[in-house]
Amino acid sequence: MTKFFFSSLFARLKNILSNKEYWLCFSAGLSLVLAYAPFSQWYLALFVPAIVFHKLQQQTPKKSAKLLGAFAFGWFASGISWVHVSIDQFGGLPLVISLTLMLLLCLYLALFPALAAYLTARFSKNQQLNLWLLPSFWLISEYLRSVVLTGFPWLSLGYSQIDSPLASFAPVIGEVGVTALVIVINICLVKIFNAIKLSNNRTIILPVTLVFVISLLSYIFTKITWVQTTGATTKVALVQGNIAQSIKWAPEQEWPTMLKYLDLSRVHYDADIIIWPESAIPAMEPAVQDYLTTVNRSALLNDSAIITGIQNYNFESKEYFNSLIVLGKKQSDDEQGYYYNHSNRYSKSHLLPIGEFVPFQEWLRPLAPFFNLPMSSFSSGHYVQKNLMAKSLHFLPLLCFEIAFPHQLAANLTQQTNLLLTVSNDAWFGNSHGPHQHMEIARMRALEFGRPLLRATNNGITAVVDHRGNFIARIPQFEERVLKVEVPLVVGETPYSQWPRLILLLMVLIPLTLVKANKC
Repeated sequence: MTKFFFSSLFARLKNILSNKEYWLCFSAGLSLVLAYAPFSQWYLALFVPAIVFHKLQQQTPKKSAKLLGAFAFGWFASGISWVHVSIDQFGGLPLVISLTLMLLLCLYLALFPALAAYLTARFSKNQQLNLWLLPSFWLISEYLRSVVLTGFPWLSLGYSQIDSPLASFAPVIGEVGVTALVIVINICLVKIFNAIKLSNNRTIILPVTLVFVISLLSYIFTKITWVQTTGATTKVALVQGNIAQSIKWAPEQEWPTMLKYLDLSRVHYDADIIIWPESAIPAMEPAVQDYLTTVNRSALLNDSAIITGIQNYNFESKEYFNSLIVLGKKQSDDEQGYYYNHSNRYSKSHLLPIGEFVPFQEWLRPLAPFFNLPMSSFSSGHYVQKNLMAKSLHFLPLLCFEIAFPHQLAANLTQQTNLLLTVSNDAWFGNSHGPHQHMEIARMRALEFGRPLLRATNNGITAVVDHRGNFIARIPQFEERVLKVEVPLVVGETPYSQWPRLILLLMVLIPLTLVKANKC
């Protein structure tokens, strides 16, 4: 029985590897990484998927899933190859094992687009895939990818369009809506190609009309101002310490690191707010109270505030938290500033598997250093928390990976929120394209929610982004630098910031409804 199973499995694998269609789809997926930062060839996302969609037409559910799965495997294999940097350099695993883990991760992520193709064909007439149903099932599968096993919504197609004309849709329908438009444009290209090939003028009308309407709306939305600048500004200083990951958690480096951040900040106390990155203080909060008291007094004396990443241990619940705290001025009349366990803090809610918590840790931790990384035993903070207060400004904080989850941001956004704040430590991923993609995601959040965004990192990319998702200023990676800039403040709300879940639901239902109504 076992022999028959493996022989059947190898026979199927051989059939897939010898099929030119699968290789074409895989190669198309590989090329899609160029649409994202740092390459930013956004136009590729508007026609590369069409190569695969053309092959999907009229396919059965199983064949559709295989073709789009091959495309998605190539897409993720090239797009998240940066994950291997952390596994290889800090995981302590043999190369063959680390490559196997990457293979499994990419195969897992490829299941979601494959599911979209399967469901599209399954619910099409006679179970022959109808491309017009694909946008709805694609968004459903992408939503599942963002929530199953805590979620990994990286490389969603909409992020590739942050610098394209389609970016004007983001404040209205969010990145999820932009993703749907990318899918629709690719489908339109396939339909236009089919119409030209068959000399069928009737079938070309709908796709051409859709492309025209999308282009027209894109132009109209660029002329609409969803939020307005108030004329007020705040001066911020973002500190990039550039601490090598290999020494970051070494006990002998604890005080040199803390003194470095303090020294880099001293000459910038003319800034209203000074931002230090995630875990800038490489120690537990209760253990460095003398240091924190000194920094707090220094900030108060200079009428400034410092927001820094730190780890905290709660003695009551006996839990560890990846946190942000505010030192110095909370409000203009605040004379005390920081004290231990004050409420002006944020604890990370959406933890990264393996990096910040280890599922089934009693079995996995003994296997390899990869499952026993420093600071990998955190507990989750509440999903909804108060904005941080510094110098009478409201900061909506998101730690590292959390910036990829727009619904979490929406749940914590208030009418008083002045600025979005995200801090990170991308040193895990070296000189790869991972940090650039991370920055691209952060820019999309600023555009969707119409708020300036501050991003402080250990070794880059440290930047300030305006409410349109454009860079105000940034500093190079792998340099010890301080970025000081005046940030314009804004008021108002974007449509997407008010109804993100409703917009997701509508983007799923509208294509389904239109296809059913037209029976096409």
